[in-house]
Amino acid sequence: MPGHHRIPVTVVGLGSMGSALAQAFVEAGHPTTVWNRTAAKAAPLVAKGAVLAESMDEAVRASPLVVTCLTTYDDTLAALEPAAGALRGRALVTLNSGSPADARRANAWALGHGARHLDGAIKNVPSAVGAEDTLLSYGGDRGVFDEFEPALRVLGGDTVFLGTDPDLAALYEMAVGGTLLPALVGFFQGAAALRARGLEAASMVRFSVKWFEMIGSVLPVFAREIDSGDYSEPGSSVNLFLAGAPHDEEFGREAGLDVAWHKPFHELLRRAADAGHGDHSISALTEVLKAPGRTAQPGNA
Repeated sequence: MPGHHRIPVTVVGLGSMGSALAQAFVEAGHPTTVWNRTAAKAAPLVAKGAVLAESMDEAVRASPLVVTCLTTYDDTLAALEPAAGALRGRALVTLNSGSPADARRANAWALGHGARHLDGAIKNVPSAVGAEDTLLSYGGDRGVFDEFEPALRVLGGDTVFLGTDPDLAALYEMAVGGTLLPALVGFFQGAAALRARGLEAASMVRFSVKWFEMIGSVLPVFAREIDSGDYSEPGSSVNLFLAGAPHDEEFGREAGLDVAWHKPFHELLRRAADAGHGDHSISALTEVLKAPGRTAQPGNA
């Protein structure tokens, strides 16, 4: 669109991530209006050229593009409710956490008030906003994405449109995000073990990074096995992982660690073996994780 490099944008919510988004828009030259329940948080952005709206209605009316970054969808809808009438005809981009069901509900609310809605997810930390390799994914109104992509792309160079289903960004965020806590707890367990020996947690970082890189390298293989349903040529089998379960328990006793968080994983391995997947690839755990009778649903991804 003509003048796309100067698209007025409003950012609602100035926590650490919202502030990073607003700063990226300001630095890219987009006229930026901001709103936050605690107005004082806007001061650093105002000093850089942003305009602080005194009300939500003023904030929404200031721009054709409204980007929200609050904690949950409930928080977003509650904040926008006083200005719902002003949303008609505007593009609303929601960047917050929540389930696919929450995203669909937010989409219905936005459409009900005449807004054009695009839901998104940021897969990185605030300090990475604006970087060339920072990933942001979106689902919903394709017209909004096409029209405002130049502005949205200043938030991260790896900007992806997933499809027209309004819950796709939330779906992918939760699907990918499930790896975060187990991975972090695994690192924290290792750090506790090293500290118990008088060693620094920092000394294991390079080894952990290599381990994560190895995991990344085998994900395409696992994905092919899962998509094909063929687990018959394992690089690592369910039984191999199951054989390692006693080692986790022994390690916990020796290092004085609480390793109870492993028990659900060990139970999952046993269930897979009992279901006939013992000699299959570890990716066959996917089949055990499926709810009984659940079938894949068609989508636009």
